[in-house]
Amino acid sequence: LFKIGIGIMVELFSLVPSIFIVQFFRRIRPRRQISPLRQALEKIRSLPHTDSKDKNLNKNKKKQFTFPWWCLFIAYTLSFMIIAVSMFFIIVKGIIFGDLKTQKWLTSVFTGFFSSIILTQPIKILGLAVFFTLFCRNPNDDKEAKEYIDETNFELDGDEDYLHSNDFSLISNSSKRITRLNENEVAFLREQRLKDIQMWSIIREFMIYAIFLILLCIISFSNLTQNSFYQTDHLQKYFLNTRQTDCDYTEILTIDDYWNWLNNSFVDNLRAQQWYNDDQPVNLNGYINDKTNRMIGWATMRQLRSKSQLCSDQRIISTCINDYSLFNEEKDSFQPGWTLNRTSIEEEGDYSSSILKAFQYQSSKELDTYAYVGDYGTYSGDGYVYEFRGRLSDIKSNLSLLHQLQWIDAKTRAVIIQLTLYNPNVALYTSVTFLLEFLSASGVYPSARFEPLNFYVFTSLTQLICTIIYICFIIYFLIIEIKLLIKLKLKYFYEFWSIIQIGIISCSITSIIIYIWRFKEYNRLSSLFRETNGYVYINLQMTVYVDDVLTSLLGFCCFFGTIKFIKFIRFNKSLIIFVQTLKYVTKDIISFSFMFSIVFMSFLALFYLLFNSSIASCSSLLSTAQMLFEITLMSFDATDFTGADPFLGPFCFSLFIIIVVFICLSMFMSILNDGFHHVEKIPIEDQHILSYMLKKFLNWTHLRRPNVEEIYELHDSRMHPQYVDSIENFPDKIDQLLEAIDRIYIDQRK
Repeated sequence: LFKIGIGIMVELFSLVPSIFIVQFFRRIRPRRQISPLRQALEKIRSLPHTDSKDKNLNKNKKKQFTFPWWCLFIAYTLSFMIIAVSMFFIIVKGIIFGDLKTQKWLTSVFTGFFSSIILTQPIKILGLAVFFTLFCRNPNDDKEAKEYIDETNFELDGDEDYLHSNDFSLISNSSKRITRLNENEVAFLREQRLKDIQMWSIIREFMIYAIFLILLCIISFSNLTQNSFYQTDHLQKYFLNTRQTDCDYTEILTIDDYWNWLNNSFVDNLRAQQWYNDDQPVNLNGYINDKTNRMIGWATMRQLRSKSQLCSDQRIISTCINDYSLFNEEKDSFQPGWTLNRTSIEEEGDYSSSILKAFQYQSSKELDTYAYVGDYGTYSGDGYVYEFRGRLSDIKSNLSLLHQLQWIDAKTRAVIIQLTLYNPNVALYTSVTFLLEFLSASGVYPSARFEPLNFYVFTSLTQLICTIIYICFIIYFLIIEIKLLIKLKLKYFYEFWSIIQIGIISCSITSIIIYIWRFKEYNRLSSLFRETNGYVYINLQMTVYVDDVLTSLLGFCCFFGTIKFIKFIRFNKSLIIFVQTLKYVTKDIISFSFMFSIVFMSFLALFYLLFNSSIASCSSLLSTAQMLFEITLMSFDATDFTGADPFLGPFCFSLFIIIVVFICLSMFMSILNDGFHHVEKIPIEDQHILSYMLKKFLNWTHLRRPNVEEIYELHDSRMHPQYVDSIENFPDKIDQLLEAIDRIYIDQRK
């Protein structure tokens, strides 16, 4: 009985608001335009009458209580508020139920919802419609519809004597002439109506896209958090240790410097040490020494090596070690000291398992690692790995032993340290990677990356609702674009805004897929962390790559979305001139681009060949191109060229400034200037719509009233004077005279 009572109460709680909303919608009057003849008849009805019959009829006539047409917005607002409140309570209740019960509950709810939409509700509506049509039809509704639909039906009911007194009329209804608008008035009203249609179309399109862009920005910026910067900044200062000159990671120049940083800085920071007052770090097992970040699993140090090969010139030295590549990577397993000879059991007992494992080659599948892109090369996920596991004293002794065994030697081409941290205070995961690159030309080049990850996608109900609405927008835009593609076919791809829309839709759909993958990955990591209490190695390298792709996609979505916003302010004069100028000079700019590319490539080759070994900005083709663009923007220090070569440096720099900056850029500006002057003379269509919208808004808000000149101008445009012969107006005057006599005759009969 208790469950039955709950069911009845739930039905009552859902039935009362439903009936209220339905009745509210039914009693809203439609927004319609009454015909001029109907307005005139309503004015005649408002005049005082002495007929008692009319009074009795008016008393007996029932008036239905209705709301004005603008209450439709209130009704929709109430509907969406009820839906939002229902969704809120469903989500709150689902959190209480737990994951498994929530899934079953939501499955039953969605099943009942869609079965109601597809089967139950259509049958119910059809049955009620047939019943009310056959048994509860109201003839007054037909009469009201007839009055507003048929404008030529100017005869009234039997209780209205004027138009039904045909027996006493001198002229018949068929001979009555209806006063019509002249051609100028029709043209003016048609123009005003077209402007109104265009105005409301622009406003509707603008509002829809503004809501979409706001949702896009909310989703994009909620994916990032300001704490990411603070987390990265803290870890950089904490691990790189730039304040100590003897343990500064960024100043590492030799292998010994690297071992010194490992033993005296990095390893000490991997374990939570005593507090400042010598208290023990209680409940901080697994935390690093900053007492804030929890290390997931352990840190690993992976080495990649190159094979020895014959030198190209063997007259001096026969064997050489080239730069790292996938083709000359060392993949053999060794004994401690990089020896191939098998050691005895007694000798192997002198080394721990972690030391022996550090000389064994392991594949990326075994290590759960991926390729890593450095500053000077791309390194595979394979290699020789040492794991920072165990007590702090054991780790330090193992590092000292690896240093003695020359674990890092001349064949080493990269050493990669990877660890994963979790900050529970801000709910951020951080993937930390230290890369030390060894080039064949000698030199050690350190680099580090700190990449925070925010796995928590929907931290509030607002984000969830915004995401659902955004997905609905994407589906809506996708349907529209598919229809346009079917209609226009290949011409669809010639439109600039079509390409922008494709970019928005494709990036959004890909982002949704990545969101789902990242959510599953978060569940997997959470289950691993819960099962092992955090003592399992988790590599977030792939997750970092995918998160970078997601961030890029969201960035491109915001870029395309903001660019498309220009479409909705296309009636601005300056913007129209800008767009038309670009269209006009497109061919000239393409021709200029070919010429500029040839000139730029020639200077690229010149600067690269002359200053490759003396200027750091010219060490590669890419950096040389970047330097030349900086010179074009006049943001480069020319003293480097003077130091590289006293004559060729300033000469090449001056030659580039004269040809590229003075001549080529002047040609580019001349092309744009010529196009601007040409477009400025062309009359711009649809420019008046912006001023028309502003005028309508000011008149609607009563912020500005039309002056006398504008009133006369409006009247002149509507009633333009026409010179018509009086003979042509004679039939109309006769009709007016007969109507006046007929009216007098009827009044006398009354």
